[in-house]
Amino acid sequence: MSGLYARESRSVSKMAHLRFFPQAIVGGSGAYVTGDDGRQLLDFAASWGAASLGHAHPAVREAVNRALSDQAGASYLSAANEACVLLAEKLLSLVPERARGRVWFGHSGSDANETVARMVVAATGRSRIIAFEGAYHGGTVGSMAVSGHPAQQGARSPGLTLVPYPNSYAAGSPDAAKNAALAHIERLFATEVPPEDVAAFFIEPIQSDGGMLVPPDGFLKALEGLCREHGILLVSDEVKVGLGRSGRFNAFEHDGIEPDIVVFGKGLGGGLPISAVVGPEAILNHAVAFSLQTVHGNPVCAAAALAVLRTIERDGLAANAARSGKVLREALERLAPRHPLIGNVRGRGLALGVELIDGHGPAARQTALTVYRAFQLGLVLYYVGVHSNVLEFTPPLTLTESEAHKGVAILDQALADVAAGQVDESLLADFAGW
Repeated sequence: MSGLYARESRSVSKMAHLRFFPQAIVGGSGAYVTGDDGRQLLDFAASWGAASLGHAHPAVREAVNRALSDQAGASYLSAANEACVLLAEKLLSLVPERARGRVWFGHSGSDANETVARMVVAATGRSRIIAFEGAYHGGTVGSMAVSGHPAQQGARSPGLTLVPYPNSYAAGSPDAAKNAALAHIERLFATEVPPEDVAAFFIEPIQSDGGMLVPPDGFLKALEGLCREHGILLVSDEVKVGLGRSGRFNAFEHDGIEPDIVVFGKGLGGGLPISAVVGPEAILNHAVAFSLQTVHGNPVCAAAALAVLRTIERDGLAANAARSGKVLREALERLAPRHPLIGNVRGRGLALGVELIDGHGPAARQTALTVYRAFQLGLVLYYVGVHSNVLEFTPPLTLTESEAHKGVAILDQALADVAAGQVDESLLADFAGW
């Protein structure tokens, strides 16, 4: 364990920890972070996708420096500031017409989804919300209340109904997964969940923390039809998989749907804390002073977010995510014949998952050992999934093809070492992960 990591253990609370190995970072540039031991680690996690442009991107640095050199306050609660207005106008131009109303700004995907959950109920007068089993919509009380991930310790909302997310791998085929999920929802509407009581249906266009699950073709389009039929608002949580990561600016675009409300977070600030909810004026302007914190909409984070959006467009980073993601996925698929642990490779763009299995089912222990060994070899990646057995790949949108190949080569070695029993299981004693 490094000196910095040990010092942290003596001074910082563990309540916000989600640790997989003793990582201690003192710097970073592009797709690499610098450990306190001087090692350059290839970063395939990008702080769960938050470092969307990579580390120390010049566009973010310049935007922050400008915003701080002549600071327009520290909030949008009681004064308009130019950075927030410019960012709101930009976001409104990037969502479907039905969502082009107003923008609310927060600090994270958690407070954004909590705000949506509260405001759709208040504005519509409907008391129910539907979300998916395995969904992670945040870590605040209100966002955990509409989530479905088993690792979370918060209470569910009494008005929440969770439904299965279609898992093509587990179901045996995309059609089987799609048909079973839709049938389940339709049964609920016909029995215990009157659709006229449902304010909103929360979706993830790729269920990230639930296991990087990609919905079968046609599923979200059919779900959109059900929502339209019953006047249910469709909320797309783009926090981890949006903003170009899937190979398109909005991940929901792959499925040809138009959500009523779009939620952004993580990579929006390029590493700074900012989130946004974009949706109809009647919902977003339902009440004043409804959801606020003092430095919501601060001009420094807003300026960074605007720089992120402009850079994604200017540098064609959604297209780069599609290209580099294709290279990365194909390289991962080539590993499968050599590693019996690999059960499935899935995802879109630079939002990819590799599910590890053994003869008894989900290979959770081997997954934890794999990410630990990869860290030892110079690669940072984490795992997700309701069974903690899916390697998650959310590298910076700037990832190059050569970096993709380098990372897969390290993973290849890590998987081989785990299969050979060369990684000491006692290393995991202090690293529970999910």
